[in-house]
Amino acid sequence: MSIPTVKLSNGAEMPMLGLGTWKSKAGEVENAVGVAIETGYRHIDCAYCYGNENEVGAGIKKKVDDGTVKREDLFIVSKLWNAFHRPDLVRGAVDESLKSLGVKYLDLYLIHWPYGFKEGLGNLPKDEAGNVLYSDVNYLDTWKVLEELVDEGILKAIGLSNFNSVQIQDVIDNSRIKPTNLQVECHPYHNQAKLLAFCLERNITFTAYSPFASPDRPWAKPGEPLLIDDPRLKAIAEKYSKTPAQVVLRYQVQRQVVVIPKSVTPARIQSNFQIFDFELSA
Repeated sequence: MSIPTVKLSNGAEMPMLGLGTWKSKAGEVENAVGVAIETGYRHIDCAYCYGNENEVGAGIKKKVDDGTVKREDLFIVSKLWNAFHRPDLVRGAVDESLKSLGVKYLDLYLIHWPYGFKEGLGNLPKDEAGNVLYSDVNYLDTWKVLEELVDEGILKAIGLSNFNSVQIQDVIDNSRIKPTNLQVECHPYHNQAKLLAFCLERNITFTAYSPFASPDRPWAKPGEPLLIDDPRLKAIAEKYSKTPAQVVLRYQVQRQVVVIPKSVTPARIQSNFQIFDFELSA
């Protein structure tokens, strides 16, 4: 089954369902990528700071080598980490991801956050009191280097992650190549309706990360509600003979939102794919 796509402003088709790899542990993600590709996923969402792009790359290589897919069948996304915002560091960070993933180009590359960290002090630099050390580099200067890498063909499309509407507009107003995609946390408890409308009006595609509200997020407090256990969601799932997870993913696709559920469990990866044979009522 082919997955529906959204069209980026560069003309490329981005599959509306992808495999997320944030928090996918070493020793599990290579197999998860293989299972996903066999299941029919063609979109893999990665980032330098997830620390697992080598394994993701190994999973991709296996499936290309055994003829399941060609590189050009896949839509591979990565992100520029905060420690590399300074213009002279951007290309090295892109090269590092390309090397780890074992590919010659990325279909989409995002600035991971709208702020940089102090350069040359590791991935998360802090002072003695434990405060994060920030860089004073402006993301507009970072963006200009990404535009050059699009010109070279190393990056097919560029976009933003975790930016708000003011910051997005700032990039639009000061760029030669406009952002093609925004990736943010988005789920029924945090539906991002205003930001989604803002992006769609400007021909920016929208990707939802943590579509299940990230129940394993490190900062969760005891007693916080679990989206997948929400009785309203369970009732809808029952009505359609689907799982709550499938309902949540279908909800996003029907809003024109690309969705990237993370899993390393083969049965869940396959189950998350089964969302194109039903339709939720308005």
